Amino acid sequence: MSERSTMPAAEKTQGWDVHRLPSAEGKSFLVTGGNAGIGYFVAEQLAGTGATVVLGSRDPAKADAATASIRARVPGAEVRHLRLDLADPASLQTSVAALDLDRLDAVVHNAGVALDDPPRRETRDGHELMFATNHLGHFALTGWLAPLLAATPGSRIVTTGSFAAKSERLDLDDLQSAHDYRPKRTYGRSKLAQMLFGVELDRRLRAAGRATLSVVVHPGGALDSLTPSRPQVRVRTTAERLRGLPLGLVVQGKEAGAWPAVRAVLDPDVRGGQLWGPRVFGLRGRPVTEPLWDHLADAGTAARLWTASCALTGVDPVLGPL
Repeated sequence: MSERSTMPAAEKTQGWDVHRLPSAEGKSFLVTGGNAGIGYFVAEQLAGTGATVVLGSRDPAKADAATASIRARVPGAEVRHLRLDLADPASLQTSVAALDLDRLDAVVHNAGVALDDPPRRETRDGHELMFATNHLGHFALTGWLAPLLAATPGSRIVTTGSFAAKSERLDLDDLQSAHDYRPKRTYGRSKLAQMLFGVELDRRLRAAGRATLSVVVHPGGALDSLTPSRPQVRVRTTAERLRGLPLGLVVQGKEAGAWPAVRAVLDPDVRGGQLWGPRVFGLRGRPVTEPLWDHLADAGTAARLWTASCALTGVDPVLGPL
């Protein structure tokens, strides 16, 4: 693992203004799930830095709507769409080839599926849908992007986890919830797998002598009812706004939920292996570093998850296709 800064969170936050981001002109960023939710706001904020932003989305119509929304708010924004289906690993090599970039300064692994009700659903490859999309898809995508990231000085891989993962533990004998499927638990475990991957990825990148950084973030509590409207993407109703007002004391909207990922992409003081989240109880506020949660620092579990994920995807994110 790379050396982590010991600077106090409050001190690190000084000088970083979420509303006055540094220029990133000439850089290129890929945001998976950049057409909606937190991913949309990550893309919108990064577009405001002058960078080229690629929205990874399996739905061209939604990506077009998100692109139009960003361009309406950021005149001259360089935004385009990459068709990307994380639940279909076989398609990822073709998608990465279609990027047609000579550099990739960061990828933000943000896309995700959250199911609320049974029954358990599988991809056409037979993998549980949330684990396949949230973890395995990003795991494999990293492997296909590795050459482009390695060729870009200072590149970063930012993995978006969830507060839902804090109370979960992986069952390494039932990673795909074949024997114990409870949607909320399965979702939390899929996000935990993502976060363990992000931390283990940084260990392996350092061991391999790679300069690319892997950083883990989470958005805290990010609700639609507290999220500003974007007419082409989603409109917050008056009723939603009124219902969300009391919650605003505790949590935040998805625009603010994007801040940790945006800082992890742009801030030169960010280090590999760090965890970034909101300042106030990890639920709301400006982005700061947090101590790694105890179970995220479990290198043994992370290594076993890595081995299983390589076997399921046929890709090693550091070494590429197996």
